Amino acid sequence: MFSSFLFLLTSLMNPVSASSAEKNTSAVVRYNISTQNVDKIQDYYLELLKLALKKSQAEFGPFALKPVFMAMPQGRAVKSVARGQLIDLVWTMTSPQREKELRAIYIPIMKGLMGYRIAIIRSGEQHRFTDIQTLAEFQSIILGQGQDWPDTDILRSQGFIVVSGKGEKMIDMLLKARFDAFPRALHEPWDEVKGRDDIQVESSLLIKYSSPIYFFVNKNNEQLAQRIEKGLTLATEDGSFDALFNSHSATADILEKAKLDTRKIFEIDNPSLSTRSRELLDNKALWLCH
Repeated sequence: MFSSFLFLLTSLMNPVSASSAEKNTSAVVRYNISTQNVDKIQDYYLELLKLALKKSQAEFGPFALKPVFMAMPQGRAVKSVARGQLIDLVWTMTSPQREKELRAIYIPIMKGLMGYRIAIIRSGEQHRFTDIQTLAEFQSIILGQGQDWPDTDILRSQGFIVVSGKGEKMIDMLLKARFDAFPRALHEPWDEVKGRDDIQVESSLLIKYSSPIYFFVNKNNEQLAQRIEKGLTLATEDGSFDALFNSHSATADILEKAKLDTRKIFEIDNPSLSTRSRELLDNKALWLCH
């Protein structure tokens, strides 16, 4: 799997057709790829980034993408971009602190999908969730989330009990009964439970809140910010953004797979959403239609 992913990365690193002279003046954009947690969603973000850079090429010129291979938790990636070290951009869920530290490109690159949360639970414990009818009942379930994820603060602010830990340790913590449900974004749990008989996807509930993921760059890198924003805007207007989202293996048919119509949905507020991000909520073209 990793070798095939590396092959894909090689193709993503190559800029679109340009002369040798043009390639020498290509804008090089460095990004992080984990060698430990390779997954399809990383490929989606890279494909979208490449699409944005291609769409804006007429105005901003040729480009090249350069991967930086290392394990880099969200918090470290944010600091690396803020300091102008190692990488030039990061894709992550927004928060007031991240919008303060970095330059956000205010176009939700997952169309709000990260705010649709369904849980991974221990196998054989579905009965604990099936009869939940009220928010108060749901809030009695102890949840687990990554220690540097904005979701942790969002869920706590809305009355949930949340145990935090390192993202890569959350399944082990669930199995050790440190908490009882591990909410994941709608596209995430299916691959995580595949081939396992000790965990399963909870089938009856969903937590929903506004939670955009943006591309972020260093505050001083305004040219890259404007280029990505221009490219994403053009891709939204011509339908190529939606075409990628609806066809990519990480996101295609995810609403059908999750069977949202059969789930009880608890819609909660994200009190930390910035004014700028809230203003985007009325633009239906930027969000999932559900």
